Amino acid sequence: MAAGKGTRLKSQLPKVLHEVGGKPLLAHVIAAATSVVPANDVYTIVGHEAGRVRAGLEATGVNFVLQAEQRGTGHALMVAREPLSAYGHVIVLSGDAPRITPQTIAHLLNFHLDEQAAMTLLSADLDNPAGYGRIIRKRSRNNSRSAEVQAIVEENSASPTQKKIHEINAGFYVFAVPKLFSHIEKLSTANPHGERYLTDMAALLRKAGQRVVAWKTENSGEVLGANTRAELASIDQQIRITKCRQLMAEGVTIFYPATCVIDNDVEVAPDTVIEPFVQILGRSRIGAGCRIRSYCVIRDSEIGHGVLIRPGCVLEEARIGPSAVLGPYSHLRPGSDIGEGAHVGNFVETKKIKLGKGSKANHLTYLGDAEIGADVNIGAGTITCNYDGRAKHTTVIEDGVFVGSDSTLVAPVRVGKGAYVAAASCVTEDVPEDALAIGRSRQIVKEGWAREKRAGRGK
Repeated sequence: MAAGKGTRLKSQLPKVLHEVGGKPLLAHVIAAATSVVPANDVYTIVGHEAGRVRAGLEATGVNFVLQAEQRGTGHALMVAREPLSAYGHVIVLSGDAPRITPQTIAHLLNFHLDEQAAMTLLSADLDNPAGYGRIIRKRSRNNSRSAEVQAIVEENSASPTQKKIHEINAGFYVFAVPKLFSHIEKLSTANPHGERYLTDMAALLRKAGQRVVAWKTENSGEVLGANTRAELASIDQQIRITKCRQLMAEGVTIFYPATCVIDNDVEVAPDTVIEPFVQILGRSRIGAGCRIRSYCVIRDSEIGHGVLIRPGCVLEEARIGPSAVLGPYSHLRPGSDIGEGAHVGNFVETKKIKLGKGSKANHLTYLGDAEIGADVNIGAGTITCNYDGRAKHTTVIEDGVFVGSDSTLVAPVRVGKGAYVAAASCVTEDVPEDALAIGRSRQIVKEGWAREKRAGRGK
């Protein structure tokens, strides 16, 4: 269910699109659901800003059902009656509880099936249950608590004794579909908001003689939703700490986990070392035996084995080959493909380039829209001029080329295999293999000019 506004967030962005752990709240819930059932069996009920929610999650492959008017959680299932009626059972998840796990969803469903229940609730024990509906379980013959639920008592209706109960209704359910829809029209709107609440199904089904049970998760944190910015921040922190612990358990060294921002979908191979104050974001993949030094930001990039990334580098949608060395303070923009053993050094910026095996661009350089071969040396201050004001053009630098410092390569241009470009040259024409290109004016020296200038006689 993902139709609500989330007014307490005070945001123009739909609640379920707010991000924790590097992706929207709803994306986490969908990922957990699609680990249990196929994506085409998942239905997301959208309402507020439905178009934005659909656009943000369309790539997940799930179905969307529009709840044009948000009249409560019970009403949300009523608008989804047509597609859901084809199923024997339906699992109902909350779109703003991103820590729910596939294991808990599967356990809840299996418990429901084993108990042959009409309705199964997910419950949890909270240290501070204030604000949540309390689970009142039916007593068995030996006076022990059974799986059956006698009632769900909301906070404002609970007695002092009931308020001391710590087991709460988490807002996740499994229903036997025929029994759900044969009683759902009876949900009352006699409440301050005039809405139909799914929690009321428990009383309706019990009154009809149907079995209502609860299964309690041991991890209470996974059922908590995010209603405020502070709660978003807390959930984000928990997801990231969990991610760091997972990576460390898999053989990754993270020196100071509390300072690192590592998104939930990141993959890192064993024996990689991540220093403090590193951000690894999106769907980045990092190989084994790498070292990522402090203050680097890596987004949606693929990094091979044995790569050294020195401090302060920024990578976005880049691919780095094995044993390459980056930085410090390199900026690799989308489309940068750095070959095995290549070096991209101090204050070098790349965009949409291929830098071949063993090639080096170590200082103060911009390389954009370029195809650079193997064992090429790019001198300090070199620029590929890829944009003519209307269109982008490609610079091709073949294997073994030496480009002297402060050179300007005006695309489209090709520098042939083994050629040299003299320092401070402006290259506007193709350079043949093994040639030397010099593109600069001849130096002129005027003896005594500076002395005459200081004396006021210079021209």
